[in-house]
Amino acid sequence: MGAGKTTIAKVLARRLAYHFVDSDHEIESRTGVRLPTIFEIEGEEGFRRREAQVIADLARTHGCVVATGGGAVLRPDNRENLRASGLVVYLNVPLQTLCERTRHDKNRPLLQVSDPLRKLTELYEQRDPLYRSIADLVVSGGRISAQAVLQLLLKKMEKA
Repeated sequence: MGAGKTTIAKVLARRLAYHFVDSDHEIESRTGVRLPTIFEIEGEEGFRRREAQVIADLARTHGCVVATGGGAVLRPDNRENLRASGLVVYLNVPLQTLCERTRHDKNRPLLQVSDPLRKLTELYEQRDPLYRSIADLVVSGGRISAQAVLQLLLKKMEKA
């Protein structure tokens, strides 16, 4: 959530001549509505069901780089699909940086609370171990450039 997944995934896809897919955008495309509307009507559980279907579909797609939503790792089936479908990268960004990047973004339903930093802390504590359990590569820090991350990914892919 604000870690730079979409930016990094786009750069990697371009470099590999792969198709890029943002799972949140795919959900919006399939439903015809924005994520906040899905959360409002179906709640987080309804959104997570839709997200799981998109991730399962994308896991069967070859030649594509996928940026998932921050909570995709919450469901065991998503973790399994992600782990089985390719290289999984966890962008671990400091909470304060995440808060700065997302503070004005109204398209993040879980952060529409009175204390976004506290919410981000709760989400981090819940999600960090799950990300680490499936990650082939953990990239730390919020100040690393997309190009630097790209070089790390390409080196990791050469070794795989």
